[in-house]
Amino acid sequence: MNIDKEYAATEIKRALHYVAVFFKWLVLSLATAVVCGGAGCLFHLLVEKATELREVHGFILYFLPLGGVIIAALYHLFKLEKIDGTNYVINSIRKDGSVPFTMAPGILIATVITHLCGGSAGREGAALQLGGSLGSSLGKLFRLDDKDMHVIVLCGMSAVFTALFGTPLTAVIFVMEVISVGVFYYSAIMPCVFSSVFTYLITVILNMHPVSYKLVTVPLVTPLSLLQSIGLGVIFAMGSILLCLSFSKGEYLLHKVIKNDYIRTVAGGAAIIGLSLLLGTDYNGSGMGIVDNAILKGEARPEAFILKILFTVITLGCGYKGGEIVPTFFVGATLGCTVAPVFGMDAGFGAALGLVGLFCGATNAPLASIMLSIELFGVEGLPFYAIICSTCFMLSGYYSLYKSQIIVYDKLKAIFINRKTK
Repeated sequence: MNIDKEYAATEIKRALHYVAVFFKWLVLSLATAVVCGGAGCLFHLLVEKATELREVHGFILYFLPLGGVIIAALYHLFKLEKIDGTNYVINSIRKDGSVPFTMAPGILIATVITHLCGGSAGREGAALQLGGSLGSSLGKLFRLDDKDMHVIVLCGMSAVFTALFGTPLTAVIFVMEVISVGVFYYSAIMPCVFSSVFTYLITVILNMHPVSYKLVTVPLVTPLSLLQSIGLGVIFAMGSILLCLSFSKGEYLLHKVIKNDYIRTVAGGAAIIGLSLLLGTDYNGSGMGIVDNAILKGEARPEAFILKILFTVITLGCGYKGGEIVPTFFVGATLGCTVAPVFGMDAGFGAALGLVGLFCGATNAPLASIMLSIELFGVEGLPFYAIICSTCFMLSGYYSLYKSQIIVYDKLKAIFINRKTK
């Protein structure tokens, strides 16, 4: 009888602990959505307004070198010049979850300046840094321990990613999958989901429309169409390797050749101005208009994906701020639009496959990539997206946009390797 009472008391105590932790993270998730998600919404609006202003007043492009000097000075003031952005945040999650608060205003202001003045960059890298910094600050405010600090940083990253793209489930899976490929922090599922969904609710209230597409053509699942998808997957895997190598080697060479931060940003800004005058402004900013044309109209210049890589390498490698994923979307969509007809597939659908495939190959996040395809394009073409993501994940090797990413298990065999990406 005493044993039964002790057992019952233990089970009740355990149940109460679960309830207490649940409500703790419910409150923390709501706080993260309000702070990080709110900051993400503000960031989203600022980048959109900056882009609109530059498109209306084209002469702003000529202020890009000055913008670079301001960014370099800002990062020097905030003592962020030695911090490697998103890679720093990824490393912090595996350590103590501590990210400096100054990273939040630093990356927000610098990214807005980059987009305002016409640098070629995305916004999600800034989102991960902004969310990581604010999430870490919330953790310190609530005096969380090291383990909980990891989780709230992931929550912050999920919230800001959702605010920018309106893809809450992709945000959750991505931030959990990208840190250590092969290992999920399952204890973070509930807090991250709640943070993302609460943030999505904020975007709905603010009438911020999520990124989504209605595809004109989705092929039937046949042996031929699946073979075509596999062929495209091989091409996209090669494209993701080219993309990652270009970003990493380009940044290394630019820093080696031009060591001074201020001179490097001025030189990079001048190069972007020259290229824009020569080739047009399609490759400035995020280039989402080109992505839309590739997916919805099946239209893209065959050289567009190479030129976007060039513009982005110069922009980010010279010290301007933003992200790599939206440029990856651009490269994938335009590459897919160009090569899909060669394989006998619709150009617009090929652009959708390319966007998802390059994202997967460049981030080593296949589950997040499949979820991204669903949230962006719907479930109708799901077998093709799964084929593309599976192919790109395996054949892209150990290359990544993030050199601090860890591949825990080998891609070819169930072997523990725990190695960093290239």
